[in-house]
Amino acid sequence: MLKENLEFVENEIQEACRRAKRDSSEVTLIAVSKTKPVEALREAYDLGVRVFGENKVQELADKYEELPKDIHWHMIGHLQRNKVKYIIDKVDLIHSVDSIRLAEAIEKEAAKRNIEVNILIEVNVAGEESKFGVSPEELPKFVQEVAKFPHIRVQGLMTIAPFVENSEENRGIFESLRKLSVDIKEKKVDNITMRVLSMGMTNDYSVAVEEGATMVRVGTGIFGARDYSR
Repeated sequence: MLKENLEFVENEIQEACRRAKRDSSEVTLIAVSKTKPVEALREAYDLGVRVFGENKVQELADKYEELPKDIHWHMIGHLQRNKVKYIIDKVDLIHSVDSIRLAEAIEKEAAKRNIEVNILIEVNVAGEESKFGVSPEELPKFVQEVAKFPHIRVQGLMTIAPFVENSEENRGIFESLRKLSVDIKEKKVDNITMRVLSMGMTNDYSVAVEEGATMVRVGTGIFGARDYSR
């Protein structure tokens, strides 16, 4: 089943790219493996998946130890400052930087290890109270502040759109994030690049790709429904 699911998602991404006149190589599929057992990740790995996204620090750290080292791990969930040290040297990209205090914690741990850490700024485009993220209005100032940290590299923006039955309802959210990205890019701030737009999940990744996503985060669409009893 996983093989068929993966092929379906990859084909949908290719179709969305074709509609948007984009090259499908511009889009990275992140297999969101939260709550999934290592065996399921091994199966995906054997099918060629090398980019996995996790929401919880402990789960990411445990799986990192058990799985091959050519995997690219992405931290996509809310990250607490006191847990930064456990994953900072294990992840390719932290998607969910939503406060200066978190950025400070990342900078501190990165400096200790003398490494550079790639991050995305999480933007709460929809203004949902239940979601983390910087507001679009706060974003310009936030960018200027984060740019000052020498061990952090801002690679782009991320958003979590509302859960909707009709993915078209989120098109405006994705379009807004892309416009924010363009605005920041035009300012040419040192230490800030906008090469990544992480947006779109199982229910709406095709629309996100049409609107410019360079990374989509798909869990249920690949692995099936999650088991939260673990």
